[in-house]
Amino acid sequence: MNGRMSGQMEDGESSDSDHRRKRRKMAQNFQQAPAGPTAPPATKPNSFAAKMMAKMGYKEGQGLGAEGKGRLAPIETQQRPTGAGLGAVREKSKQAKEEEKREAAFRGEVLEDSEEEEKKRRKELKKKARTSAVGGIGSTPARPRPKYRTAAEIEASAEGLEVPNVLKSIIDATGSETKLLTSTAGLMSNQSTMVAGETEAAKIARRARRDLEAYAEEWNVVSERKHDFELQEAQIFQEMEEQEEDTRGLESAINVLQELQLLTADDPGGSNSESAWQNVIQRLESLENDFIDQIDASVLQEIAVAAIHPLFKRAMQDWRPLEDPISVSTYLTRISKLLGISPPSSGTDLALNSDPLFRANRTSKSTTPYETMLYTLLLPPLRHAITNEWDPTDPGPLLTVIQTWSPILPHFILTHLTHNLIPARLTTLLSMWKASKTASTRRPQPSPHTYIFPWLPYLPPHQLSLTSATGLFYTLKDKLKSLFQSYPLSSPPPNTLTSLLPILPASFLKEALTRHLIPRLSSHLSNNFLIDPSNQDLTHLTEALAWLTPSWSLSSTATAAILESEFFPKWHHVLYLWLTSSPNYDEIRQWFLWWKEQFPPRIRDHEVVAAEWNKGLETISLALDLGPENVASQLPPPAAGPVRPLSISSANKAPQPPPSKSKAAVEAEEPITFRA
Repeated sequence: MNGRMSGQMEDGESSDSDHRRKRRKMAQNFQQAPAGPTAPPATKPNSFAAKMMAKMGYKEGQGLGAEGKGRLAPIETQQRPTGAGLGAVREKSKQAKEEEKREAAFRGEVLEDSEEEEKKRRKELKKKARTSAVGGIGSTPARPRPKYRTAAEIEASAEGLEVPNVLKSIIDATGSETKLLTSTAGLMSNQSTMVAGETEAAKIARRARRDLEAYAEEWNVVSERKHDFELQEAQIFQEMEEQEEDTRGLESAINVLQELQLLTADDPGGSNSESAWQNVIQRLESLENDFIDQIDASVLQEIAVAAIHPLFKRAMQDWRPLEDPISVSTYLTRISKLLGISPPSSGTDLALNSDPLFRANRTSKSTTPYETMLYTLLLPPLRHAITNEWDPTDPGPLLTVIQTWSPILPHFILTHLTHNLIPARLTTLLSMWKASKTASTRRPQPSPHTYIFPWLPYLPPHQLSLTSATGLFYTLKDKLKSLFQSYPLSSPPPNTLTSLLPILPASFLKEALTRHLIPRLSSHLSNNFLIDPSNQDLTHLTEALAWLTPSWSLSSTATAAILESEFFPKWHHVLYLWLTSSPNYDEIRQWFLWWKEQFPPRIRDHEVVAAEWNKGLETISLALDLGPENVASQLPPPAAGPVRPLSISSANKAPQPPPSKSKAAVEAEEPITFRA
């Protein structure tokens, strides 16, 4: 056993000696290793490499590259000791660091050494550790020293507290030194003279101080509560005064209401309604002025409606709106604010449904007491008057009713009147209007514009639309189309057109004239108008011009086209016959000038009409050039006029054969003259 143990010891000693040997060898190698980088070998000036670099522009002592900012020396190798790992020696040589600084200088930068950065980082860590050690989370805060207050300080902190002088002496017995409490004179004796049994005085003083501080704190709490109670008491007294004032106001309001009740009860039969209304309105106005801030607005409205309801009911029973349009509206206007009425800026704005105040009033789903009263008492007589008594041809009386009552009428009632009842009566009257009957009867029907125009500001948009089949203007459009189709052209245009057409869209007017009026005027001139120099009848031409010259009618271009198609072919034909039958050129000149004066300037000077006049002059000049001998045989006949008809609807019809010669044309073959 001893041999085994000795063998184990020998093996351990041998292994330990090997380990130590390796460590000593590594240390020797480390000491033998060069401390710095090996110096680069000097470059021979006449070597092949030196000559080749010199040809490329390299100069010794400068860096590589075209600008000389490259490396100055070859990259050095850094040798580590045998068996040493990373970090055993500095990885960057001194030469590499200098090259990095040199390259950074070329870039305008300052490169700090890694060692300097490491030093700064360690300093910051030490500083941070020192700061955290003083006030950090893991540090133990210093124990605050107890601060004792004197009796005077405690008394000053508690307002109104008085500390007895004896207690002050006991509390102030302790300070920076322990005092012995023997008597009043011995409070300031030294602790060194105290015996062990005399320390009870310090305990008494410390206990008295604690009790006094607790008492002072409680004193402050009680004082604050007392102050709060005083504020609450003052607030309660103020509320009591306000309630008493409100009570007095309510008592006054009750007295006013009792007076109102007596006023309405004193005149049950309405024998003196004017005075009753005056008294009630005066009481309500005083109620509004005195209690508008004390009583809720809805309550005041109910009171006002209840007060005027009996009088209003009696007034509406015998009310005839068209005969007495104002009635009691003036009284309601005086208390409109009390009734909760927000009047619009104008009756027109209200009728057009553009007033935001009245729209805002309709946000509630239920009606107010005032609205209910008007709906049940005012609307029935108004509806009866509009439906059965009102003559739509005389809008004046009903307009007065609407203008008077619109500021105080609920929106839905006014809408019912202006959007339903009144347009229905106007549409019925308009549907019975016939323009042709107006022109032929001795008692003409009233023109639609006389009873439609006054209601335009009050009618809803769909009534003014030409595309709404239920609108008033849709019926008016049909009536105007019928007028253009059937109205006798022998009569002048009715004044209705001059008044109505300006308010209608230009597109409607253009379509109606093109489709209905132009074909009739063309046919009228073609069939009825003749040119007879000896006895000229201008009736049919004058009738056509009466429809062509108004401002609302066709443009001068359309009028010139009608004359070019229907008038000038006949005029040129008569001129040709006259020139080929021994004419008197002086008479032809007078005839030519006379015809130009028969047309308005805007038509006579139009380029199309002027071209036709020039064409006639050219024909006369050619006849003069040919002479009396050759004019009959060589003067060319006039060319045909433009293709007829002008209307769109009849443009697809087959062309008609030329009309046969009329009696006037046959007579025109004889010598033409102005003389009969």
